[in-house]
Amino acid sequence: MTDHPEVSQVDTVAAELLEEAKRHATRRAARTLVTGLAQRATLIAMLETVDLAEHDAPPAATLQVVTGRVRLHTRDRDWVLEAGQLAAVPRQRHGLTAITDAVVLLTVSLR
Repeated sequence: MTDHPEVSQVDTVAAELLEEAKRHATRRAARTLVTGLAQRATLIAMLETVDLAEHDAPPAATLQVVTGRVRLHTRDRDWVLEAGQLAAVPRQRHGLTAITDAVVLLTVSLR
């Protein structure tokens, strides 16, 4: 690993965020790892049963599960994703639920 300021050790940050989530009333924590004019990558830790309520979709996004299991859902469909899996975020309103303590990497197109 280099000392480059835009390089993050995802596993290390994921563990830190899970510990941080345990201390927050919301039972979740997040940190933006990379941001720019066209995209943003954010690591999100969620404790078991935490929901991110349905929200509008960005122009394009992917969700990669770093640890744990989550349920990505729309009004009509849902997907269970496990550590190591990557999925395109649906273009319609969607939500996310932690089935177990989990950390996900959300990469979003800003345009």
